[in-house]
Amino acid sequence: MNNSNLTVSIVIPCRNEENYIKKCLESFINQSYSKELYEILVCDGMSTDKTREIIKSYMKEYSNIKIIDNEGLSAPKGMNKGINYSKADVIIIFGAHAYADKDFIKENVNALIKNKEVGCVGGPIETINEDNKGRAISAAMSSPFGVGNALFRYAKEEMFVDTVAFGCYFKKVLNKIGYFDEELVRNQDDELNFRVIKNGYKILLSPKIKSYYYSRSSLKKLWKQYYQYGFWKVRVMQKHGRPASIRHLIPALFVTTNILGVGLGLFYKWILYLWFLEIFLYLIGDIIFSSKLIKNNKGIFPYIFSIFPILHLSYGLGFVNGIFSFYIFKSKKSIEKNTKMSR
Repeated sequence: MNNSNLTVSIVIPCRNEENYIKKCLESFINQSYSKELYEILVCDGMSTDKTREIIKSYMKEYSNIKIIDNEGLSAPKGMNKGINYSKADVIIIFGAHAYADKDFIKENVNALIKNKEVGCVGGPIETINEDNKGRAISAAMSSPFGVGNALFRYAKEEMFVDTVAFGCYFKKVLNKIGYFDEELVRNQDDELNFRVIKNGYKILLSPKIKSYYYSRSSLKKLWKQYYQYGFWKVRVMQKHGRPASIRHLIPALFVTTNILGVGLGLFYKWILYLWFLEIFLYLIGDIIFSSKLIKNNKGIFPYIFSIFPILHLSYGLGFVNGIFSFYIFKSKKSIEKNTKMSR
C-alpha cells in the first residue's frame, strides 16, 4: 500500500480556544501532504468566545476546513462526531492547544502503512510555553523523572509504545475496535489505545511525526489536570481489569507510602526512618533532574523544583481518590466533581 491516494481527516475537538485555534489551523493549511486528500474537522463544543468566528473566517478561504457542532461539549464526544462524519481512509486526532509540523500528515501516513501490525501511530510532542513558569512545566513534562516512560513526551528513536497523544488510525481499525469512550473526561486516548493493543495491533512512535503543545502556565491548573489524569486512569483500569502500564501505579504508590510513613511512623520508628529515606531519595532525584533542566534554561530556576512534586502528588492523590470513588464507595458526587475540565 502507498500513501499517494489515502484520504485523511484531521479531527480537532475544541472549546473556547480563541488564543490558539488560529495557529493550529495555520499549521494544517501549510502541510506537505496533497491538499486535495485531507480535511480539517474542528468539532467545536459550542464555544462562547471568538473561536467559532475565527474558524468560519478560515472556512471562507479554505474549502477543506469544516466546523462540526459538538453539543455534548466534551472532547470524546467531539472526536466521535468528527470520526462519524469522516469518510476518509485515515483519522488523525489533534488538539486545538497545539500545532503541527509541515510534514505531520505525510509522516503519519507513511508510518501507518509501514507495518501491517500497526493500528496506531504518533510522534513525540514538544511541550512549549512563553513564560518561565510555563517553560518550567514544559521541561518537567518532557523529563523521564516527571512522566516516567511516557515516551511520547521525549522519545528520540522510533519504537513501539503503549500510547501516543495525537493518534493516527485507519478508519477501518476504529470501526473494528470502537471509538472514544464518552464517559471519560481524561485518558480517553489512553483507553482507546489500550483497545488497539488488546485487539492485536501495535502502536508505533516515530520522531519524524512532530507536533508542538502549549502547556499550562498555572500551577493550580497543572495540579487539577494531573489529579484528573490519575482519577480517570482508575476508571480505565476498572473497565479493562488491569493498568496499561506500570508507570500509572507509581505516583499512587508514592502517595500511599508517604501517608503510611507519616501515620505508622508515629508508632514505629523503623517505618519513620524508612519514610525519611524515601523523602531524602526523592529530593535528591528532584535536585538532580531539576539541575539538569536549569542548565538549558536559567529562567526556570524559581519554579522547576516544585513542579515534579506537583506532577507526582496530584496524579497519585487523584489515583487514590479514584480507587475509593470507583471501586469502594462508588461515589457519584466525587465522579461528578472530577468531570469538569481544568482549562
